Amino acid sequence: MNSTLKGGIFVALGASCYGLLTTFVKLAYEEHYTVYEVTFSQMLLGFIALMILNLFLKKKKPPITDKKLKHKTIFYLMLAGTSLGFTSIFYYLAMQYITVSVGIVLLMQSVWIGVVLDSIINKIKPTRIKIISVILILIGTVLAADLLIEKQDVSLAGIGFGILAALSYTITIMTSNSVGTQYHPITRSKWMMFGGLIIVSAITLPELIEYIDYGIFMIWGPVLALFGTILPPLFFTAGMPKINVGLGAIISSIELPVAVLMGYFVLNEDQNIYKWIGILLILSSIVLMNLRKVQKEPL
Repeated sequence: MNSTLKGGIFVALGASCYGLLTTFVKLAYEEHYTVYEVTFSQMLLGFIALMILNLFLKKKKPPITDKKLKHKTIFYLMLAGTSLGFTSIFYYLAMQYITVSVGIVLLMQSVWIGVVLDSIINKIKPTRIKIISVILILIGTVLAADLLIEKQDVSLAGIGFGILAALSYTITIMTSNSVGTQYHPITRSKWMMFGGLIIVSAITLPELIEYIDYGIFMIWGPVLALFGTILPPLFFTAGMPKINVGLGAIISSIELPVAVLMGYFVLNEDQNIYKWIGILLILSSIVLMNLRKVQKEPL
């Protein structure tokens, strides 16, 4: 149980880092940094940090000795990482139009999008529990995003970018769990980050060549890289092997309340009872969807 408790704490810390990230992006925007500066600095500094961390990994026998297979696997990891780059671009574009709490709720749509993609790609028919969970998520989203409140100024652009971010995030999760699993998680993160950096560079550099405020690399770039790229893989790598997948998914959902609370306390975003009911419905659906895994798999 001590090992399980430690694992749970590490996973919670990793998810909390992602929850903090959105508020830091908003604070960078308040200092007039652009989405291009924010995204590029995070990806570049994150990739450099992961390269350095890889140097400190214990030298072991290479998991793949065949050069052709090694290069092919690295290419697929980079290809999978492109969805990571699109997630950052779409999500940070969305944060220009919507609040932190609405943004994180939209990103959590990856839960039901994953169920849909799984049924289409892998021909896996969703169970009754998954269908109920998806319905709860959709109802929770309507409440948490304040869509039922009269005179609510809903940004269609923000919602659109948020859904695109959720779709990209879903693809990232699906590919990261199946590509290059022979490698250490930090090594896999490095190559995926490199793929993401290529995509982000292609999108942002045309704008940044015209103008870039290099001050982004002094404060917010390192902060975003630390909480969005460096710490989460370390915490998840340390924690996930100590607990089962179902429990890990449930604990990871702490990202949602952390982001909402940060938006409230740091950015003074408005909250109401409907929003918290929606958040509780989303969290309940995640618990419901993964409860059977917790019961079946040993801790």
